[in-house]
Amino acid sequence: MDALPESPLSLWLDTYGPYQPEPPLTGEHRADIAVIGAGFAGLTTAYELKRADPSLQVAVLEARTVGYGASGRNGSFAMTVVGLGFGTTALIHGKEFLKAAHTYMERAVDTLDELIQREHLDCDRIRPGFLRVATTPAYVRRLQHDVELMASLGFSGIEWIDAGQTRSMVNSECYLGAIWEPRLLLVNPARLVRAEKQLACRYGVRVYENSPVTSIERRGQFILKTPQGVLKADKIAFTVNAYSHLFPELRRRQIPAFTYMVATEPLTGEQLAPIGWEGQQGVEDARNLIHYYRITPDRRLVMGGGPVGLTFANNLHADSSEKAWRHLEEHIHFLFPHLKGIRITHRWGGPFSVTTSLTPELGYLHDKQAVYSLGCIGHGVSMSHLNAQVLRDLLLERQSDLLDCPFIHHRFIPWPPEPLRIAAAVALRTYLQIEDAWYERGLKV
Repeated sequence: MDALPESPLSLWLDTYGPYQPEPPLTGEHRADIAVIGAGFAGLTTAYELKRADPSLQVAVLEARTVGYGASGRNGSFAMTVVGLGFGTTALIHGKEFLKAAHTYMERAVDTLDELIQREHLDCDRIRPGFLRVATTPAYVRRLQHDVELMASLGFSGIEWIDAGQTRSMVNSECYLGAIWEPRLLLVNPARLVRAEKQLACRYGVRVYENSPVTSIERRGQFILKTPQGVLKADKIAFTVNAYSHLFPELRRRQIPAFTYMVATEPLTGEQLAPIGWEGQQGVEDARNLIHYYRITPDRRLVMGGGPVGLTFANNLHADSSEKAWRHLEEHIHFLFPHLKGIRITHRWGGPFSVTTSLTPELGYLHDKQAVYSLGCIGHGVSMSHLNAQVLRDLLLERQSDLLDCPFIHHRFIPWPPEPLRIAAAVALRTYLQIEDAWYERGLKV
């Protein structure tokens, strides 16, 4: 497996404080189940397996340190969104799929909240509600259509609010209204994923950091090799999401695309006063290539999204983008002009996993001896925790209502080989950019 690049530290990782990684795998070991990837999905899968059957020997292999991947670099939103949103998901997959997917995601948010509270995970958890804001009349129509769509499917708690109501929560002259959805969880993701590591270890899971899997052989058992050791296991869970293409079994099921984030210095009371934001709501806009932003407990404005990075042959060395960071800083000034000149203290980026269907995918490999989860499309904070329960039930081959998950066993269309892969990805991104530009014509964003 190729070496993973060094990446700019996220706000969450940089402010975490001292961290002691677990020792790497050395020598030869055995486990009933090996989990590859110690992010939200991997650690929670291991935890759920031990909760279900304490006699299981479960080991987790992490290529770098816990929090290196998306679980330590994301926007911190645990939300109900799938893919590119309500309308696009219904257009591509149909209303019944959207209904099943949204039901699953509502459960995913609540599942994460239950885990945090049940196990007393220290991660700055709040449930402040979610605003998807409209900044042009065209976006107003898009969002109002989405509200009507979800109401027609029987969902409550997703409502349109006008400009006055929106600006009473978060005040920007750009806001023309918003979708309000109370089911949102905000966390400090680095604190959460590392608390989940501690939780898994308390339940008897063995976690090995700085232990990249360099090869996997199948000789009755699976034989997983790392630079210093060997792990033999009866079953495997692949929970590496945007890094899935590094494994032959998953090479064409997803591609990594890159999102970028910035964080400001802590805002003063004078700077926050014109914005309000006392409720600390999470905010996204109505674009295809969304901007997402929040206020942290120490009153920093954190913003991500906008330009999406793509690379040839799934090159992972794209965690930095001066162009994307500059765009995000300019968008902060667009929304809140009085913050022009605010100091940016952190700039970072990282890959998220994209399938051709623009929805997540879970399933079996190797005659049901291996399972995988990928394709969270940037919405994995909540999703990955419920996906972990699905993987648990698949691995233990037990029946549960979770196996009705709409993301299991659907037919997948592989990404084509290069150069068709990059051409297809760029074409999709270009279409989304053009549609955003059309919705925003005449508006400088």
